[in-house]
Amino acid sequence: MKRSHISWLAVLPSLLLVSACGEKEAAPTAKTNKPLGAACMGPAGIPRTPSPVGAQVFFITPASGDIVSSPVELEFGLSGMQVAPSGDNRPDSGHHHIIVDSELPLLSLPIPKDDLNVHFGDGRTKTALTLAPGEHTLQLLLGDYLHMPHDPPLFSEQIRITVE
Repeated sequence: MKRSHISWLAVLPSLLLVSACGEKEAAPTAKTNKPLGAACMGPAGIPRTPSPVGAQVFFITPASGDIVSSPVELEFGLSGMQVAPSGDNRPDSGHHHIIVDSELPLLSLPIPKDDLNVHFGDGRTKTALTLAPGEHTLQLLLGDYLHMPHDPPLFSEQIRITVE
């Protein structure tokens, strides 16, 4: 009788789809931004920082549909909360992350740091981002002092720009 072997590499993607809160996560959109529950914890029991009702994160510039040149001048907005650098655990605060040409990461895990997920843990609200010519999507995601999305998560609408 043959023994079945399961590759952890094959199973891992489906395991990651189950959040630390025990619910499957759908790809979030601004229209499905819903609370994850007050008792929701991140991985290894990291508590999710609550976000105040009505708080919003958004791009001040550029606007969706803009044609820009590289480096692209970006300015981020935040209402109902204050910007604080990573490591600073002030109530009702967080710092910006830009998601470039990608969907939002899993909202139950710390925000990855790579070419698609740009961190502004120093508390900046402006930057110049070098992008190749062509069409790009950008989205803001606010992270708490540990780079975890808030509960409920705060993210902007995804904007589309064209770099000349």
